[in-house]
This record gives sequence, C-alpha cells and structure tokens, in this order.
Amino acid sequence: MIETDKEVLAIKRAWPFAWWYPCLAGVLVGLALRFIFIGKAGGKYETMGLAFINFAPIAVAAVSVYFAERTVRRSWNFYIGIGVGANMLFIVGTLLINLEGMICAIIIVPMFALYGAFGGLVMGAICRATNWPGPAVYSFAFLPIVLGAILPGGAGDVYIGQAQRSIMIQASPQQVWKQLHNTTAIAPAEVDQAWMYRIGVPLPESGVTRTTANGLERDITMGKAIHFTQTASEWRENSYVKWHYRFDDDSIPPGALDDHVKIGGHYFDLVDTEYTLTPKGNATELTISMTYRVSTQYNWYTKRIAALLFDNFEDVILQFYARRAERA
Repeated sequence: MIETDKEVLAIKRAWPFAWWYPCLAGVLVGLALRFIFIGKAGGKYETMGLAFINFAPIAVAAVSVYFAERTVRRSWNFYIGIGVGANMLFIVGTLLINLEGMICAIIIVPMFALYGAFGGLVMGAICRATNWPGPAVYSFAFLPIVLGAILPGGAGDVYIGQAQRSIMIQASPQQVWKQLHNTTAIAPAEVDQAWMYRIGVPLPESGVTRTTANGLERDITMGKAIHFTQTASEWRENSYVKWHYRFDDDSIPPGALDDHVKIGGHYFDLVDTEYTLTPKGNATELTISMTYRVSTQYNWYTKRIAALLFDNFEDVILQFYARRAERA
C-alpha cells in the first residue's frame, strides 16, 4: 500500500481515474443486485426484502472501498464518505434507468447512507488488517444474493401508527365543516409544501362529499388520475366525522405511485381519518387524526419515516382548511 501524502498526490495527478473508478465499481455492483432483486412482493428476491435493503448498500460500500484501497491507503473518513457517496450514486442510477421511482428513492436515502457508512468502515478495517481482502469483498458482493434465497419474503410485522394534529381556526364550526366536505379547485401552492408531495406523491385536486343511501361518501381526486372514495362510518353534523378508504381497481393507475408505497399494498395502507371540530368561543379547534399501517421487515426505520411524513402532512392540510374557512 502507498501511504505518504506525496505518493497520494502523485497518483492523483498521474491517474485521476483512480479516484472515482472505485465508486463506479460499487455502483455497478449495486445496479447488478437491483436487477436480480425484481421478485414480486412476498416472494424471493423482492426489492423491499430484508436481504436487499439491509445488505445491498453494505455491498456497494465494501466494493468501493476495496478498489480504492488497491491503489492507496485511505482514511477512516474516506471509508465513510465513499460508502455514502457510492450508495447515493447507486440510487440515482436506479432512477436514471427506471428501476426505481422517485418516492421510494428519496425515502430510502437515509437508510442507505447509514448502511453505506457502516459497510465502508467494516471493509476499511478489513483492508487495514489483511492488505489484500479479495475473499472478503466477494463475500460482501454475494451476501445479498445468498440471503435473498434464504430469508423469508413478505411484508413483515404490522405496525399501526397514528398521527394527530390540531389548529385553531377563526371561523364557526359550520364554516369549517363546509370546507371539509366541499373542497374544490385545490391549487398546488395551497398544499405543495407538504413533504410527501415534494417527493413525488401527486397533489390533491378536490374532495367533495355526497349523501348516499348508506350515508356520507367523499370522492377524492388527485393528480395522475388517482381517485378513490372515503366512506363515513360515524359523523355528527358540524362536529365529527370518521372516514374509511375505499379503492377500486382503477383508483391508482399504473405508474401514478411507486408500487412499494401503493396504498393498500403489501407494505403500506391508510386505515382511517378522523376530523373533530370543537367550538372555542368565536373560533373552532380542528383536530385531524390519521391511522395508517406500515408492514416491512425493517419497521424500525419505515415507521419513523411514515410518522414524519404524516405529521407534516397534517400540519399542512390543517393550515389549508384554516385559510379557506377564514376566507369564507
């Protein structure tokens, strides 16, 4: 190994390729793994399975560090940096060749960065201990493939989460109730600051309630031709309503949402949404409570991401209803 600063500088000047080709090697390994992990949800080699999500970013980092170490001894910070950087480029690569959607790619960035840093450090330690860890890098590269065939597929444990937020609106309960049930012509600027919309979820366009023989039903339309119905299981005029979700076969057209975050799919679902209106003098306190399901083999991560997104969404949607009710 080459260790002095002068030798490092000489290599950098003589062969610039040596400074980025290790990262490219890691990215290519990651893309190869992604082509292998194209199985259906619940089956072998599924993309959302434990084998790919937990071990592919480690393999990408390990391969990158290995090729970097073949030319010059690197620092511990370098191991972390190239582990994270190679995985970020790997994610970008899946987007460029349409292997992944924007929503999933953005959501997985923190997790891949964490595992990438870990994989880089582990491989760096092995390189320092052995100086030529060929078998180790092969083990890292093939570990996801082996585990993909061994580990059970499926959605994983079920986690039911709830997000709840409140806002004080300077309007009567009747005015707020009207806005909840007759929301039309939603402009992007009214709601696009919500994180879930910024990462690619289509924007809402309208939500209109109608009275049927079975009670209240609310038709929701969103961008990319998404449409579904909310049915009220409980309601009290100007006071409370609890919505459940009903999706038809054509509610979410192909490509409108990433398959991995499809509502009602293996990994994610919306259970219900409650709105409570409480008079406070001349104002109204509006509370929204959303219940959702997350079912992955790494709920320790996904349930936190879901909580952040839903908490933020509720803050934005409450401000939206407040502005409309106060204007009315």
